[in-house]
Amino acid sequence: MTAPRVDTDTLRRLPKAVLHDHLDGGLRPATVVELAAEAGHTLPTTDPDELAAWYVEAATSGDLVRYIATFEHTLAVMQTREGLLRTAEEYVLDLAADGVVYGEVRYAPELMLNGGLTLSEVVETVQEGLAAGMARAAAAGTPVRVGTLLCGMRMFDRVREAADLAVAFRDAGVVGFDIAGAEDGFPPADHLAAFEHLRRESVPFTIHAGEAHGLPSIHQAVQVCGAQRIGHGVRLTEDIVDGKLGRLAGWIRDRRIALEMCPTSNLQTGAADSIATHPITALRDLGFRVTLNTDNRLVSGTTMTREMSLLVEEAGWTVEDLRTVTVNAVKSAFLPFDERRALIEDVVLPGYSAAL
Repeated sequence: MTAPRVDTDTLRRLPKAVLHDHLDGGLRPATVVELAAEAGHTLPTTDPDELAAWYVEAATSGDLVRYIATFEHTLAVMQTREGLLRTAEEYVLDLAADGVVYGEVRYAPELMLNGGLTLSEVVETVQEGLAAGMARAAAAGTPVRVGTLLCGMRMFDRVREAADLAVAFRDAGVVGFDIAGAEDGFPPADHLAAFEHLRRESVPFTIHAGEAHGLPSIHQAVQVCGAQRIGHGVRLTEDIVDGKLGRLAGWIRDRRIALEMCPTSNLQTGAADSIATHPITALRDLGFRVTLNTDNRLVSGTTMTREMSLLVEEAGWTVEDLRTVTVNAVKSAFLPFDERRALIEDVVLPGYSAAL
């Protein structure tokens, strides 16, 4: 089926939901320049446009480890209360400008301690900044709700501390948990105790899996650790042959475990070859609960509108397809059921009806 051309302005107005987006990967280039100057941190360039281009070029290496290394400069300006407040508030405003009505932002508090803040102070400060952003967005007539996922860095030894933070702040804006960082060589089951603790405390979690490592990583995330969603999961296709699902793929599809797919990011890290052949389309056609996400807006030079546009232009997606992945995302959001249902019925579906 050939999709009719959908212009960018129409796509920008569509209500969107993003579940997989990193706070430290989505700063405004001009903000990085200004805060770096205040902190005395040296950047590759102090021109915001050149810095934005540098990020995309450096990240487009086909190497997840190098991709992650680009975060040195954003993290350098997120070590103080002032830096965290500003970047969190701007994060929300940028989502609102892109038509996002629900977002989940993730970050690792342990990476933001160099300025003397404690783990709890980092979380409190980010929540304050997010709240300020949501208030400004609502006042401007573009309301957006943002929940927080706290991350533990899988290659370090503070994952349990991050899980404890998620439990402590679950009634203060934190809606879930994740592990991030280099996937290959750092299996999810290394942190099984943290995930068991989260399950006992009824805190939902997602796990980065199936990006830089294959089916064993996804299997551990789902079957050993109990993840309710999978970050990326592009290599799940290794368990599908000629449209026939293996046991793991069947389990994930049949139990509606959401796949947080990030097409542009996956191209950059070498987890996918092109937008046209990205697994998100085939998995959608096979009935998986796929969702569309940005991962890191600065590092990938992208937005939700851009991700939608790429799928429309290069993979033949329709507005109906975009509505499906948006509804999928809200269905799998770490929100109470009644709030998810209201968001779908009152915001998402009416917004798409206006475009169809």
